[in-house]
Amino acid sequence: MSATPLPVMQAADSRTAPARPTRRLFSPRTAFLLRRGTRVAAHYALLLAIALLCAFPMLWTLSTALGTEGNVFAFPPSLIPKGISLANFIEVFRVIGIGQYYWNSVWITFWTVLWTVVVCALAAYPLARMKFRGKGLVFGVILATLMLPTEVNFLVNFITLTQLKLVNTHLGVILPTIAGAIGIFMMKNAFEEVPQELLDAARMDGASEFRIFWQLMLPLSLPQIATLVILTTVTTWNNFLWPGVALTRSELMPLAVGILELSGTFGSSTRVIAAGAVLTVAPALLVFFMTQRFFMRGMEGAVK
Repeated sequence: MSATPLPVMQAADSRTAPARPTRRLFSPRTAFLLRRGTRVAAHYALLLAIALLCAFPMLWTLSTALGTEGNVFAFPPSLIPKGISLANFIEVFRVIGIGQYYWNSVWITFWTVLWTVVVCALAAYPLARMKFRGKGLVFGVILATLMLPTEVNFLVNFITLTQLKLVNTHLGVILPTIAGAIGIFMMKNAFEEVPQELLDAARMDGASEFRIFWQLMLPLSLPQIATLVILTTVTTWNNFLWPGVALTRSELMPLAVGILELSGTFGSSTRVIAAGAVLTVAPALLVFFMTQRFFMRGMEGAVK
């Protein structure tokens, strides 16, 4: 009787044996968490890079203002100051009347914000809640002004101020800036979000349009009003071009314009000029950081 050779049987067994399962390095849950963590890390890295790119000018200015040693214009620039000191800031207060400039900025900003909210709200209410012929055309013309650069209006506004004898007055700086298309657009969207049933109920109770506007519409639009206040505050505080055109007397200038005296007095002292720039921007940044949650809440309503 013949027998099958052993090597042949082993070869046949190896062909018919099932393959062993491949061992995984990670469980499915661990692999999912790793992929998700990688995506989150990539998103945060991208956001951090964008944040550094946007904040670089301010960080460089702050580093220059605090430092007293090294080459200011060295490349690549250094964001870590050498020889940290407040001497540059003290020099700014010593040379120019920065206290008067601060007061002028506060005064102009306060009245600009107040009248901007009043005018934009009064203009937006009929556009949002009243029916009249040409409403769409009026609103379209208001939005069309957004396509024009602000500088286009300077000549007309300056001629008007000259005729009204408002040149070299704070009122001349405030008046041309209180009716903005963005403010009207934001308040119109805010008023349109108020349910029509509330207005109908108020009218049935005998409320006048002014009472509805004052006691119903404005309280329900506080987030958008807060956003408008923040935007107007930051814009007015940092406004440079129009106050520089309407004002020529140093004692009337706001901080953004008055700080230019540093470039005349310290033509070669870049660090002192940087310190003045930091003192100019710091209040607006502080206001924005303290109120950014109201800003985001109001912007959500404005976009809707």
